[in-house]
Amino acid sequence: MKEPMVRTGTAAAPQTAEKVSIYGVVAEFESPEALLEGVRAARALGYDKMDAYTPFPVHGIDEAMGIRRSRLGWIVLGGGIIGAVAAVLLQWWTGAVASPLVVGGKPLFAFEFGLPIIFELAVLLAAFAAVLGMLALNGLPRFYHPVFKYSRFDRAADDRFLLALEANGAGFDAEQAAEILKSAGGRHVEVVTE
Repeated sequence: MKEPMVRTGTAAAPQTAEKVSIYGVVAEFESPEALLEGVRAARALGYDKMDAYTPFPVHGIDEAMGIRRSRLGWIVLGGGIIGAVAAVLLQWWTGAVASPLVVGGKPLFAFEFGLPIIFELAVLLAAFAAVLGMLALNGLPRFYHPVFKYSRFDRAADDRFLLALEANGAGFDAEQAAEILKSAGGRHVEVVTE
């Protein structure tokens, strides 16, 4: 025998509380030197997933955060080599295979005459590789990021330096991360949700 269904509350009220996912902890620093100290303090305590938001490039922050050199140069080099090889093959195929025509006693394919085309196609494909590689490596286009919920995020483009310690799994303790940032000189420390 079925038991009757009993409704409590209104239809608009949720019956279960959703678990809030934490993105990380964000703090504001007064100067680039203070930001570097905050990065070093967080790295010394084992935080390796972090990001800094600054109004201008800060010298030494890459090393302090442990960021490796970009792979973009290799992607651009690959695009340039593909462009140069494609230009040589295209000129050889059109001049010597598809329509062999001797003009003025010149050979069907000569590398020297194609140098401008080889250069231009190498530069073109290297430029495409640079733009597309940069977009792919940066995860762009990205129209939303959880750090935008930080109440003072707009100051990062003006005169403040922000450090975000990102949650890196179930062992992330937001309170401990907030204390680390406060002790390193961070102000306006906030826990940011996804």
